[in-house]
Amino acid sequence: MFAPVVLLNVAVAWFGSSFVSPLSFSFLEAKAGAVRAYLAHRPSCWMEGHAPLEPIIDAAERRHGLPPGLLRALVQVESESRVHRISPAGAMGPGQLMPGTAAMLGVKDPFDPEPAIDGSARYLAGQLRRFKDVSLAVAAYNAGPGSVNGRVPKNGETEYYVPKVLAAWELTRPPPPPRKAPVVTKPAAKPKPAAPARTKAPASAAKDAKKPAAPTAKGQG
Repeated sequence: MFAPVVLLNVAVAWFGSSFVSPLSFSFLEAKAGAVRAYLAHRPSCWMEGHAPLEPIIDAAERRHGLPPGLLRALVQVESESRVHRISPAGAMGPGQLMPGTAAMLGVKDPFDPEPAIDGSARYLAGQLRRFKDVSLAVAAYNAGPGSVNGRVPKNGETEYYVPKVLAAWELTRPPPPPRKAPVVTKPAAKPKPAAPARTKAPASAAKDAKKPAAPTAKGQG
């Protein structure tokens, strides 16, 4: 009775780099689906590996209009940017999509970075359009939109998950552009008043000044 459960939990822990109690009876169907998806995916990347995640994440953010750096922060918190991560609840891949969510988004291989990250970006962008708030959108990504009623739900996980993503976002978001220093213009110097131009006396007046004055009537014999 316990052997299949133990084997399933050990497989999730081994393949998905997670800590799972061998006797955990939670999310058995999701964990079984995650292990099947992992085994179907692994041969395709055994030799080739995967491309770096950062360019894929940046392209998905731009494609779906997400705030720069937000999806990268979410992937870091969800899976530590590990492509083959499986959670104790059966969430899969870099964005930790649950099997039902992956099927809803049309992501056939949650361990293939490009479709998996694109699906996570679409889902997060949909929550952001719905709630118009980054914290609530991140909470809905973790707990489901039905659990978010105008506030971050307190379910023992999401209230700690949201601050982790926001703190990681502070490190992954691009810095704001530097502010341009205001241009200080010096007031224009007031022009100095021009000295009044000196006018020369007419030449005729100068000649008249040199002539001796004519004798007055009293001086005549």
